[in-house]
Amino acid sequence: MSGATGSSSKPVEAGRAPVDPGAPRLDRSGWPALPRRRVSRRHSRLTSIRTPISRRARSTLMVLSLLLPFLAWWVLSATAVVSPKVLPPLDATFRAGWDLAVSGELLTDLWASTERVLYGFGLAVLVSVPIGILMGTFLAGEALFEPLFAMLRYLPAPAFIPLFLVWFGIDEAPKIALVFTGTVFFNTLMTADVVRAVPRQLIDVSYTLGARRGEVLRKVIVPHSLPGIIDSIRVNIAAAWALLVVAEVVSSTTGLGRSIMQSQRFQRIDEMFAVLLVIGVVGVIMDVVLRLLRSRVGRWAA
Repeated sequence: MSGATGSSSKPVEAGRAPVDPGAPRLDRSGWPALPRRRVSRRHSRLTSIRTPISRRARSTLMVLSLLLPFLAWWVLSATAVVSPKVLPPLDATFRAGWDLAVSGELLTDLWASTERVLYGFGLAVLVSVPIGILMGTFLAGEALFEPLFAMLRYLPAPAFIPLFLVWFGIDEAPKIALVFTGTVFFNTLMTADVVRAVPRQLIDVSYTLGARRGEVLRKVIVPHSLPGIIDSIRVNIAAAWALLVVAEVVSSTTGLGRSIMQSQRFQRIDEMFAVLLVIGVVGVIMDVVLRLLRSRVGRWAA
C-alpha cells in the first residue's frame, strides 16, 4: 500500500509539463475566434503557377491566341461597329494582300525590307555579341565600354535619319545604318547581362580542374550564355523591323514601309493592314527559327 494518504495523484502525460493547480488560469472569454481557412480546392494545371501543361493544351492555347484576334476583327467589321476607314473588313484585307502578291509588288518590297534587316541587324549582332561577352567577362571591359554604351542607347535612333541622309545619301546605306544604330547598343548591354549571370561556381570549378583562361571563356562562359544571347537577339530583331519601317517611310522607293506610306496616300486602308500582317508573319517566322536554334544549342536551358 502507498504511504501517501489524503491526496490523489494523476499520471502526467509523456512530453507535457505538470500543471500547477495553484497557478492562475487565463481568461480567454474575450479573445476573438481564430480565423478559419476554407479548404483550398485543387487548381487545374492551366491555372497553377509554373506547372507544366500537356502538349495538346499548349497547342490549343497557341492556336486560340492567333484565332481570337481575327475572330474579334471579323465580328467588329461584320457588325459595322467600327468604320471601314478605321478597321477594314477581314476579307477585303486578304484580297488586297493577294492582289499585291499576284502583281509581284509585295514580294519585291518584302525581299527589299528583309535584306535591309539582315544586313543592318546582322552587323549589329557581329559587333554587339563580342563586346557584350567582353563586358560581361572582364571588369576592365565593363569599365571601358559600359559608360559609353549606356549613354548612347538613350539617343533616339530616328533622330539620326537626317544625319545619315547627309552622310550616306538616299540609297541603302542610311537604312542599314539606322537599323544598326538602333539595335547595337541594346543588344550589347543585354548580352553583357547574360554573360554576367554565368554562375561563379562554374568558373571556379573550371580553374580548379586546371582549365586556362581561354578554355574557361570558350568552354564554360560562351556555351552557358549562348541561349540567353539568342533570346536577346529575338527581342532586338523586332526593334530592327520597327526602325526599318521608319527609315523606309522617310526615304525609299522599295520596301514594306514605302508600301504602307503609298497606301496611306491613296487611302487604301485594306492594303495597309495587309502589309502590316505580312510584317507580323515574317516576324513570327524569324522568332520561331531563333527559338529552334536556341533549343538546339542549349537543350539544358529551360
